[in-house]
Amino acid sequence: MSRAMEERPLTVVAEAAPGGHTLRAPPTPEPEERPPRRKLPYPVIALVLQGGGALGAYQAGVFQGLDEAGITPNWVTGISIGAFNTAIIAGNAPAERTVRLREFWETICRSPAWMRPMDDMIDTWVARLGGETRKSFSAFEAWQAICQGQTGFFLPRLPPPWLSLEQPPEKVSYYDTAPMKATLEQLVDFERINAGETRVTVSAVNVRTGNFEYFDNSSGHWKGRLRAEHFMASGALPPAFPPVEIDGEFYWDGALVSNTPLLKVLTTWPRPDTLAFQVDLWSARGIVPNNIWDAQERLKDIQFSSRTRAITDLLSREQHVRHLVRQLLHHIPDERRCSDPVCKEARLWASDRRVNVIHLIYRDKEWDGMAKDYEFGALTMRDHWACGLDDMRRTLRHEDWLDLPGPGRDFVTHDLHSAGDDGAEG
Repeated sequence: MSRAMEERPLTVVAEAAPGGHTLRAPPTPEPEERPPRRKLPYPVIALVLQGGGALGAYQAGVFQGLDEAGITPNWVTGISIGAFNTAIIAGNAPAERTVRLREFWETICRSPAWMRPMDDMIDTWVARLGGETRKSFSAFEAWQAICQGQTGFFLPRLPPPWLSLEQPPEKVSYYDTAPMKATLEQLVDFERINAGETRVTVSAVNVRTGNFEYFDNSSGHWKGRLRAEHFMASGALPPAFPPVEIDGEFYWDGALVSNTPLLKVLTTWPRPDTLAFQVDLWSARGIVPNNIWDAQERLKDIQFSSRTRAITDLLSREQHVRHLVRQLLHHIPDERRCSDPVCKEARLWASDRRVNVIHLIYRDKEWDGMAKDYEFGALTMRDHWACGLDDMRRTLRHEDWLDLPGPGRDFVTHDLHSAGDDGAEG
């Protein structure tokens, strides 16, 4: 696959436009057109990417919005498809990241060879008709992914795995993900990742022990040792995809245990002031389904939603307690504070850290269904991308959301969708 592959413009059907209103995302800025980098008052600016398969194009749009605003995360962390996006972002020079993300998504969302000459015509026709036609087309695209796989991502195993009673662990799956390894190695500079210019953390589950494990390029056992397999392990959701062997151990998708790495970012030591952009692909809130297909979709929403609000509520209370401990220590004489064992332990808990979490959540479209995480059609991908870009732009209109929280506000959260464009703060 060539880096010079032709790039098609990102096209999306507007959600409220069954009659065919079409929006086009602007082209990716050339390096010389990139805005100056913004200096924000945080030692850590983290981009936190949830898993969600084909919905991950939304995260690419969010990143483009950050990039065009001059905001450069210095810590990118992800799970599953979020790990793949993490690899593309951190494994390329800042000026190339949005371009490489587009190439990655255009690659894995390419239609089968026999359809490519008709791609533009079909997409335009489906976009104009909208409604039930769009739903049917999305179902067709998902069916194709099941039957034929996705270019540069996965292929069906032949013969099918159920025809054999015993196989090597790396072949126990319905699909072969060797194409994704080739895609990552083509588009990602792992030497850049391991150099640590941007901190990278991806997560997986040890199949043998059931333990959740962080693969981090800057600390711990995996420091400076990340390669394509670590990112593939984070996206190895069984039984569709096989476990990935790394140093004699096999790993599955981290989403089996937790589908967001936000907790890792907010519990790191030491505790610097942190701005975290949390990008979720599944919404915990939804309607009660009235048919079996919607029930299966709702099951996924609940199973894979990140519980971001629960995590932020818990850590907000914890940070408040840490701040109180720090204030109490100031009332203790210096001599005792330095010698008393209880005070010494309390100093480890004390913190005046300030945390700002900006939360973005993909919102389902009328044509989404139970297959939305494996519907890799190019038309839908471009819609997801443009939706993420639009959400990030609208979020950044609230300039004050980027400010360091003031006195008495140890931990704040902002969510564009909680109260319309006015957003919300907690």
